[in-house]
Formats: sequence, C-alpha cells, structure tokens
Amino acid sequence: MSLIVRDMAIARGGVPVLQGVSFDVQPGQALVLRGPNGIGKTTLLRCVAGLQPVLSGQVNTDADRLAYVAHADGIKSVLSVAENLSFWAQIFGRSDISAALEAYQLTALADRPAGLLSAGQKRRLGLARLLVTGRQLWIMDEPTVSLDGEAVHMFASAIRMHLSGGGSALLATHIDLGLAEAHVLDLAPYRATTMAGDAFDEAFL
Repeated sequence: MSLIVRDMAIARGGVPVLQGVSFDVQPGQALVLRGPNGIGKTTLLRCVAGLQPVLSGQVNTDADRLAYVAHADGIKSVLSVAENLSFWAQIFGRSDISAALEAYQLTALADRPAGLLSAGQKRRLGLARLLVTGRQLWIMDEPTVSLDGEAVHMFASAIRMHLSGGGSALLATHIDLGLAEAHVLDLAPYRATTMAGDAFDEAFL
C-alpha cells in the first residue's frame, strides 16, 4: 500500500512544528524519520495515522489498511501472552498467532500473564501485535524502546519479512536497523519558522 504525503504542515498544542513535508512510501519500502527530540516526529506519525488533523497539505493512504504502534504496549496485564495476541487478531478478523509468537520468541511465554513480563518482553508482545493485524502499512513511534540487542534483531527481521511480502513501514527511531529497503528522512529542514530561535519560547508568553 502506498503512502503519499505532500506539503504537509502540522502543529503540536496549537504551535506549528513542521511545514512543507513531502515523501512517498511504496510497497516493499520503509521510511525512517530522524531529527532531534521535540521536532515533531510523534506528531507527524499521529497525523499520518489519522489520529489528529494536519494544518495543511495532503496525506493519501487507506486508513483501513494501516496499523499504528506508539509508546504504550497496548496489552492487558490480566491476560496471557497468547490471549493478548488472540484478542488483537480477532479485532482484525484473524485467528493465527503462531507466526507472531515465533517472530518475537514468545512461544515459551504464551501462557504467562502479561503483567508478569519484563519491560522488554512486554515491548516484544506489543510489537508482535502488528503481525496479527494483517495491515499493510505499519506506523511505529520509537518501537525499539526497552528492547535489548537480540530483540532489536527480532524486530528488524519482522520488518524485513513484512517488506518482502509487499508491506510498508513508516517509523521514528534513532537505531540503525540495517534495513537495505529503508530510506531516511531528516526532519530538521522542515522545522516550522515559529520553532526557530526564540520564536518557540515567544509562543508561550
């Protein structure tokens, strides 16, 4: 599924943060957003996912074919690992969770209550949700938080498999995932003029 963004301007808390942003993400491709903290990566991802409106510009994609993962793991602590994945699979009209369990080495933990998992295991479970959605465009905000090196490798492998099947991905991360299919977009040149210098501080005076 293609994602086409043209001349997009976005705001956070009513203050413009990015303007003139344009990019394409085609099937089989991944785009990694880079930039300093606070530049607007999370806001951009939320706008693309349809969770908040843009100030101007166009976002062309099919909202019914995308899945969004933010900082929260989106799991229920009283349910087991398998029950959490089954719940999400059913939400998207699917039932098979075996590939998701294997991709993130969760098979041995399938019957463990999610509330008893470590922070890294919870994050792996949260990311495994993407594999049961059947959605073609994955939008991810700092997906590697709480992951150790081995789990980052699992995540990168899951992305490669998704892309090889014609899926696409848009993510914000400072980690080099070693994805040959990924392009990098530095958001610094798109910083809104109101964010430059002291203008940002003046917005709160």
